[in-house]
Amino acid sequence: MVRVGTTSVPSGARSEFGKTATIVAVGSLIGALFAGSTVATPLYVIYKQQLGFSQITLTLIYAVYVVGNLTALMIFGRMSDQVGRRRTAVIAIGIAIVGALVFLFAHGIASLYVARVLSGLAIGIGAGTGTAWLAELVAEQDRSRATVIATIANFTGLGLGALIAGLLAEYVAFPLRTPFIAYLAILLIVAAVLAFARETINRPLAAFAQLSLRPRAGVPSSIRPRFVAPAVTGFGAMALVAFFAALAPSVLASELHVTSHAVAGAIFLELAAAVALVIALTRSLPSRAAMLWSLGLMLPSLALLVTAQFAESLVVMIAATATCGVAAGLGYRGSLQVVNQIAPDDRRAEVVSAYFVCCFLGNALPVIGIGVLSTLISSTVASLVFATTIAVFAVVALVFGLKYQAGEMEPRK
Repeated sequence: MVRVGTTSVPSGARSEFGKTATIVAVGSLIGALFAGSTVATPLYVIYKQQLGFSQITLTLIYAVYVVGNLTALMIFGRMSDQVGRRRTAVIAIGIAIVGALVFLFAHGIASLYVARVLSGLAIGIGAGTGTAWLAELVAEQDRSRATVIATIANFTGLGLGALIAGLLAEYVAFPLRTPFIAYLAILLIVAAVLAFARETINRPLAAFAQLSLRPRAGVPSSIRPRFVAPAVTGFGAMALVAFFAALAPSVLASELHVTSHAVAGAIFLELAAAVALVIALTRSLPSRAAMLWSLGLMLPSLALLVTAQFAESLVVMIAATATCGVAAGLGYRGSLQVVNQIAPDDRRAEVVSAYFVCCFLGNALPVIGIGVLSTLISSTVASLVFATTIAVFAVVALVFGLKYQAGEMEPRK
């Protein structure tokens, strides 16, 4: 009987160079896809001025990509387990290219919605595929290395996407066109590299007609109790990043009177750099300890963000950005590492996709909430309300995490 869709780590007879090249290619895939979610971030102010839409519309444009995320993760979450990592990754890049083209030629609000949904669809398909791919390329005894690479690639993409777009929008002609031309060039390069990447699925489905698209949660019953803690932490870490993303531009423009698109992009790069640094320095920290530290650090992160808004201080804003980066990096790395460790080999992308469902929900809800509240009350009060909400969530999740860890350790005594 032929076993379809099972994984196999590349044999030692193959060159180490080939495996390393594939790891670099997959890291580039993850970074490029996540960069697509922030390329437009420094440009929203320009879109708002040119198209004349409201703050709530801007909020919905920012957050609507979660529709694409959830569609991809719930329907296509298992695709790479069945048809192969490489083919699925190329499909994700293709969708990202279409989304970038829609942005490039956008002439109305509808185009922005479509482009964001396509970007979310590409990220949803590619994130789970790339993370599972890395876990299979890296040796079992060093599985944490796969999580470190995936996390650094994710946040580096987020930071560089915003920074490069901000610089191009500030200093180069055609601010709504040039960033997407540059992004398209990057996507084409990544697609070309992926065509030669090493596959890790043994005997994938030969035809897409055999692909099962039946939506399901993607978490086997045998690991669901262990899945809860990383899922909650991933949600919290991404909620913090989203809160920062929603608050930072308005604080810079309204309270700090900083209108440079380049500075807005640099703030996001600082967040990504803080994430990369903390991951590099805390790689030996156990994954569950990283999750708990992340939840604890969310409270000072939120406090600094709100203080920066009330005090109108760029110095406090810079400190808040760094603290958010540390909290998000620890939470995302720790929780993703746990998911990689508990996921069955033949359902790895499916389980990782279920984890990303939680992350993307956390990434969207604060942005939508602040936007809606800002139409009813002042933006400052709306930020304070949401900061309090996320803080309460972090405390509850921290208590839950401590109890879960204690309960898990009892049998070992």
